[in-house]
Amino acid sequence: MKGPSGQKRSRVPPLVWLLIPAAALLFCGANAHLIYVAFASQPECVSHLKAPDPGTGRFRAASSDC
Repeated sequence: MKGPSGQKRSRVPPLVWLLIPAAALLFCGANAHLIYVAFASQPECVSHLKAPDPGTGRFRAASSDC
């Protein structure tokens, strides 16, 4: 289809104009949720191994805050 000046006009389906903002809102909502969870779930003190136990292959905290 050509416009009034004789140039080709790109025809983007209306569904695309709905999907782009929906994807942007989903992206922003997911990031907001991650930030909320990061601030809301800070444990006071989690039990962990106090001394290294090389035989079991378990990890321990680098430094204890408790």
